[in-house]
Amino acid sequence: MNIYFICTGNTCRSPMAEALFQAQNIPNMDVRSAGIYAMDGGDISENAKHVISSKGIDFMHFSRQISEEDLRWADLILTMTTAHKQMLGQAFPYVIEKTFTLKEYVRPYGSHDVSDPFGGDVQTYQKTFNELATLIEELATKMMEA
Repeated sequence: MNIYFICTGNTCRSPMAEALFQAQNIPNMDVRSAGIYAMDGGDISENAKHVISSKGIDFMHFSRQISEEDLRWADLILTMTTAHKQMLGQAFPYVIEKTFTLKEYVRPYGSHDVSDPFGGDVQTYQKTFNELATLIEELATKMMEA
């Protein structure tokens, strides 16, 4: 299964989600990430890089803008917010059937948005990383049960 994580700039949330999912080492699962307004080839944010490496996860990342090729590659598209999901649906209507917010996909109750740490201190990034770690653990469990 191919999973595509989407956020705004592909420097914070979606790369952290990608790193966490890759660290699960689930057979037959491939993952990529991108941003709706990403600049191709940009660096991951320093605080995201710090939080990922502090958990012992080896992860190299350069930002990528969403591409039609990757949208077609993906079996499942998981966005960080409802707004991201809506923007994708408007720009690429053919993906709406396989697009969910990450929270909506793993827990269909409550808020569907993952907090954005952009511009925050390392503790803010750590909080978002912890939120994503829990969600990715739930996603991995769901994927292995399928």
